[in-house]
Amino acid sequence: MAIQFTYFGIHLAFLLPPILILGWLAIRRDRAWWGVRPLSGLGIMIALAVVYTTPFTNRLIPVGVWWYGDGAVLATVWYTPIEEYIFFVLQPILTALWLFQVGPTADRSLAIPRIHRLLGVAGGLAIAVIGWALLDTTATYYLGWLLLWVGPVLALQWGFGSTYLWTVRRPLLVAIAVPTLYLWLVDRIAIELGVWVISDAYTTGYALFGLPIEEALFFLVTNLFVVQGITMYVWLLDRIGAGSAWPSASPRLPTGSDDR
Repeated sequence: MAIQFTYFGIHLAFLLPPILILGWLAIRRDRAWWGVRPLSGLGIMIALAVVYTTPFTNRLIPVGVWWYGDGAVLATVWYTPIEEYIFFVLQPILTALWLFQVGPTADRSLAIPRIHRLLGVAGGLAIAVIGWALLDTTATYYLGWLLLWVGPVLALQWGFGSTYLWTVRRPLLVAIAVPTLYLWLVDRIAIELGVWVISDAYTTGYALFGLPIEEALFFLVTNLFVVQGITMYVWLLDRIGAGSAWPSASPRLPTGSDDR
C-alpha cells in the first residue's frame, strides 16, 4: 500500500536536512558569514517574506491557480495551508544559509550613480507593468500576478543597490542558482506526488525541466529577493559600521580583518 506524501513531509524530507547541514557549516567554517549582521538580515527577510507573500497566496489559491492533494495539508489559515506559511520561513533560511557559504562582498561606497538607481527602479516597475497587462488573459493569470507581485520589490532592491549587485554578480549568481535549482527539483517531486497541483487553465503551458514556467520563476525571484536583500543589508551595515564599534558579522576572524 502506497503512503501518501504530505506537505509537512516535504519539509521534513527536503528542507530541514539541507538547512541543518548548511547551518552547521556556517557555524564551523571560518570564511562563512555569521554573526549579527547576516543573521539580523535573515530575520528581516523572513518577516518580509511572511508579510508580503501571505496576500499573494491567499489571492491565487481561492481562484484555483493551484490547490493541494487530499490529505496533503493539516489545516489552513485564510486560504493558505499552515505548511505554506512554514515554507515562507524555511525557504529564506535555506537560501540564506547557502548565501552565507558564498559571502558575496566588495569594497564599494554606498554612493552609486543616480542613473543606475533610476534604471533599477524603472526595470522593476516595467516588470510590474508587464504583469498587470498579462492579468487580462486566463492562461497568463498566474504569470501576470507573479510579475506584478515581484516588480515593486525588484524596483526597491535594484534602485538601492544595482551597481553593487553587479559588482558581486559572479558569487551572487552562485548564491541564487544553487538553492533555485534545488527547489525546482523539490517542487517537481511534490507535483509528481500530488502534494499540490498547478492549474492548466491559469498557466501558459510552458515548462522548464518539466516544471511549469510560472513555478520555476517563482522560486527564482523569491531566492533573488532573499540573496539580494541580505547581500545589500550586510553591505549597508559594513559601510555604516566602518571604523565604528558595530558588532562584527564574524567574530571568529582576527580583530582588524574583514568582519564578514
